[in-house]
Amino acid sequence: MATLAADQPRDFYQGDFHDFPVIATDIIYQGAAVGDNGSGYARPLQAGDPFRGFADYRADNATGGSGGESVRCRTRGRVKLAIGSLAITDVGKDVYASDDDTFTLTEGSNTRIGHVVAWIGTGFGIVEFNATRGVVTELTDNTTGAASDTLASISDADTKNAIASLAAKVNTLIRRLGN
Repeated sequence: MATLAADQPRDFYQGDFHDFPVIATDIIYQGAAVGDNGSGYARPLQAGDPFRGFADYRADNATGGSGGESVRCRTRGRVKLAIGSLAITDVGKDVYASDDDTFTLTEGSNTRIGHVVAWIGTGFGIVEFNATRGVVTELTDNTTGAASDTLASISDADTKNAIASLAAKVNTLIRRLGN
């Protein structure tokens, strides 16, 4: 590739919005938390869905096929949310969604959408979210070991493989945080 020698008009998109095709026969209402159904189509978020953002406007695909409509999602920002039993001491905690309008501090099988940056009053807070960073699957620890800041010397192959998997996930996180 050569450097530009003339103007090159480009198609730019607003950085905090993205349009996603909507799943068949569904409506995503303005303000809804939006999830991915696992096949690339947007839907009202269900627990466990990858989080895509908050619907900027209603997308009515109630009578259409998959992709018949698109929903514009705000993919990054801060939003005021009702969060069950949120207290002033919960600032900094992760926030999860169990559906498109139910927010909690309980992880369980729910979808992480962001973290509390400000407490407004009992049950209400400001949540910072960034759906553009993607989803990194959390590791399950079946080791029964005790965590520390130092890795012990390792001799057996299974343990070496487990640590290699952990290192790969940590490196993925480091790369994502570097964006």
